[in-house]
Amino acid sequence: MEHIEYLRPDEIEKRSFEIISEELEKRGIAISADKEAVTKRVIHTTADFEYADTMCFSERAVETAKKLLAKGAHIVTDTQMALAGINKKALARHGGEARCFMADERVAALARERGVTRAAVSMEMAAGLAGPVIVAVGNAPTALLRLYEMIRKEIWRPAFIIGVPVGFVNVEAAKEQIMKTDVPFIVNRGRKGGSNVAAAICNAIMYDME
Repeated sequence: MEHIEYLRPDEIEKRSFEIISEELEKRGIAISADKEAVTKRVIHTTADFEYADTMCFSERAVETAKKLLAKGAHIVTDTQMALAGINKKALARHGGEARCFMADERVAALARERGVTRAAVSMEMAAGLAGPVIVAVGNAPTALLRLYEMIRKEIWRPAFIIGVPVGFVNVEAAKEQIMKTDVPFIVNRGRKGGSNVAAAICNAIMYDME
């Protein structure tokens, strides 16, 4: 029979992170201090230790994201699920707002008219926001592909990209394209990811600022 740990609600998350640290040590995996908070929270969210190997960070990525958030950067997601998972109060303390344009009727109309995904059009809507924008993509590789095109054509350059879409079609290629740009990023290589992972990365950065 599995051992049951009886913990108070406020102790559960702390114990989870202790277990993650213990298991990483057993596996001989060392995570650098600047990437530790993000990587461990992603593992906490997914219970998947493979993220310790596949998470990719541009130079000083977390430090850069913290500076942007401290200046009131907004976060734009590609799904309502990622939007729901982001800690809005923590973001608001720094003057930022979380947005998702996927349910916008204008986005749906433009996507139908042009024969593209709403996620791609949502990235164009994000370009219209004032101030620095952190884009957090957890589901749609087409959002990353459109971002790459906009960056390459000098249409718009987001301040930071979190690229962790999950799936099989164009997912890996889209992530690799983003890592070739000069935009600071956090990307998970391979097929794994998800809206929950995108939100976890955003929250990990904000919690590490407190």
